[in-house]
Amino acid sequence: MERRSFIKKAAVAAGAGAVAAPALAQSQPTINWRLASSFPKSLDTIYGAAETLSQRVAALTGGKFNIRVFAGGEIVPALQVMDAVQAGTVEMGHSASYYYFGKDPTFAFDGVVPFGLNSRQQTAWWDQGGGKALTREFFKDYGIVNFLGGNTGAQMGGWFRKELKSVQDLQGLKMRVGGFAGRVLQELGVVPQQIAGGDIYPALEKGTIDAAEWIGPYDDEKLGFNKVAPFYYTPGWWEAGLQVSFYVGIKEWEKLPKEYQAAIEAASYESHVTMQAEYDARNPAALARLLKNGVKLRQFPKEIMEACWKATVKVMEEEAAKNAKFKKIYEPWKRFRQDQNQWFSVAEVPLQNFMISRK
Repeated sequence: MERRSFIKKAAVAAGAGAVAAPALAQSQPTINWRLASSFPKSLDTIYGAAETLSQRVAALTGGKFNIRVFAGGEIVPALQVMDAVQAGTVEMGHSASYYYFGKDPTFAFDGVVPFGLNSRQQTAWWDQGGGKALTREFFKDYGIVNFLGGNTGAQMGGWFRKELKSVQDLQGLKMRVGGFAGRVLQELGVVPQQIAGGDIYPALEKGTIDAAEWIGPYDDEKLGFNKVAPFYYTPGWWEAGLQVSFYVGIKEWEKLPKEYQAAIEAASYESHVTMQAEYDARNPAALARLLKNGVKLRQFPKEIMEACWKATVKVMEEEAAKNAKFKKIYEPWKRFRQDQNQWFSVAEVPLQNFMISRK
């Protein structure tokens, strides 16, 4: 008898829950936001992270919270997404924070800095190593809350019209390169150009630039860089794991019901993980196709790598000496990087090297 009573009560409770969930959704307001992306729709992996977030937020809120995604240039130019969020032109943005290096080099820590953390390490730093609190404190001055928005993993070193054999070959080279790397390469004679993804090909084709880096084989093949620059270099030492970010205006964030805030937090993490998985799955086949079509794969000469490392240390130390906001993040970040490199050298790297040596 007690067992029947328990089952009856459980059934009633389950039925009440089934009614309560839709009622809860109905009690929440319908909200429509616009999200400006820095990326073109053709780059389905990096642009797609915003679509993933939009779909998941809608699903988590019963279709009550809708975020419409606009590609770079549809509402604002690709490299003005942060400005649009800050001004309230859009409620949300999806961009790479190092694009705003010119405002303050500190933005780069929310994305990637030369010879920085790989994608796993970057996520660990942001989520567990204090990076979230440090970068959010920095972004607060710009009226923005930042969220994980994906990671590309280690990038390639870019496309060059001519082969590089020494540091001297960098002198006067006009190169599309983003963020902090441009300032470092200036030390070696490069003339950096900050150009949005969709505008790189025509600049390279017309000879406005001599070289360009974007992300890696999957995207680079789509953009057709191999048609106008035959030499494909590795590694992209300036982007060991580029983290892209979602931005929400603080005023808009504070208006949201707690349930909707939780939906954005959860959806941003899903978008973040999905982007990395997609790049890792798609890049190998894309690289194989590029090589089959005659692309000349090269590694940067050791001389160039050493020069770039020295220039990076110099530039970062100089910035830390004059920029208190930069130094506040740089010092703990640098300690985290050292610890991570020591740990990876014990477990990850030896195993990976052995696996690569097997056929």
